[in-house]
Amino acid sequence: MHTTTTTAQPHHPASPTATDRFRKSMGMTALVLFGLAYMVPLAVFTTYGLVTQMTKGHLPTAYMLTLAAMLLTAYSYGRMVQAHPYSGSVYTYTRKAFGSHFGFMAGWTLLLDYIFLPLLSYLLIGIYMSEYFPAIHAWVWVAGSIALVTFLNLIGIESVTRVNWVLVVAQLVFIVVFVALSVRNIGEHTTPVSLLAPFHHEGFSVPLIMTGAAVLCLSFLGFDAVSTMAEETSNPTTRIPQAILAVSLIGGLLFLVVSYFAQMVFPDWGSFADPDSASVDVMRRVGGEYLVTAFTATYVAGCFASAMVSQASVSRVLFAMGRDGALPRVFGQLVTKKRVPATAILLVSLLSLVALFITLDTVANMISFGALFAFSAVNLAVVKHYLVDQQLRGLRNCLLYGAIPALGFLSTIWLWTSLSRMSFTIGLCWMAVGFVCLLGLTRAFRVKLPELQMAE
Repeated sequence: MHTTTTTAQPHHPASPTATDRFRKSMGMTALVLFGLAYMVPLAVFTTYGLVTQMTKGHLPTAYMLTLAAMLLTAYSYGRMVQAHPYSGSVYTYTRKAFGSHFGFMAGWTLLLDYIFLPLLSYLLIGIYMSEYFPAIHAWVWVAGSIALVTFLNLIGIESVTRVNWVLVVAQLVFIVVFVALSVRNIGEHTTPVSLLAPFHHEGFSVPLIMTGAAVLCLSFLGFDAVSTMAEETSNPTTRIPQAILAVSLIGGLLFLVVSYFAQMVFPDWGSFADPDSASVDVMRRVGGEYLVTAFTATYVAGCFASAMVSQASVSRVLFAMGRDGALPRVFGQLVTKKRVPATAILLVSLLSLVALFITLDTVANMISFGALFAFSAVNLAVVKHYLVDQQLRGLRNCLLYGAIPALGFLSTIWLWTSLSRMSFTIGLCWMAVGFVCLLGLTRAFRVKLPELQMAE
């Protein structure tokens, strides 16, 4: 790989040296595990009670809509990875397609969900562990998890991959057990059971289901996180797109299956003791206290895995923005023999301490706003790069780089506009702060943002 720099300010941005590059340690299996660990196969229970009540018991239907939109967007991510196989994800793609200013704003908005997804994992660990061990306050679990996750990320992505193997397999085994026990539970019913009831029953409302589907986008954030590993993957233009689609499809199908059986065994969605931990009610009905214990252990382990990979992922976005000069350059430096962005990792850890006093509902809305904005931007970037910049023509190219990304854009915009007022309030305030930062970096657009051009 060689690099060249372009004049963007009176001072040239520094070119990357060998110590500014990541190790190529991610293969196809590691990428899929990374994405699944990020998504958490049991993530259906992250907002299970919240979205089940929001959709009046139509959670599987909401997941079907979200999965369709995410597969279209996953395709667009794959096309942009092929064009720009570098760290930075949405930030890199939009900057290359639409210029540095829009790229900065897209990257800034992307940080809204990337920074707060680890926070969501820590929050859930605190909720479930304090539920199971009421004598120990939630903040102890939160602080301890942050410290351990930070340590594992500082010693390198290889350590995260090894832990992911164990934690992802444990979740898949639990899902098999849960489905088997659910089938037994359904078979014990003395009254006829409608197999289509989880998808459509009394109270069906398209607007409510759309609102729920928009919130569920946070469950799919693993597939786009895979794109942040491009500089740590050998042959990224082939492996990253394949891993993105595989993670999206596998994760989406798991969510559909688990939400379907959860709805079948617990159709009385309005009787949860606490929506934040409604999954405990489901587990207790399916398998009693033994299953509750197994679920708590497996789910907390899954949240821990998600925290590890989400912290690793957002640190790569911060690294890319720091390397370009869009953020302080200290974020764009790699340290230790493992070459990790330590400053970015430590910053995410400090921000994650917000989990000590924020609510699950607020975090879910914040993440969904940033995710859907980023997904929309990537879909547009495909059209701009291939049909406008590359000037590809013909029916096949119009379909691959025009029609499919356009459908992805429309679906994500539709979901985005279905978010709650709280989501837009928080999200727009975050974007306003980013715009002020952009004004400062560009001196009110009188100078360009620095840019580091990288080419194979």
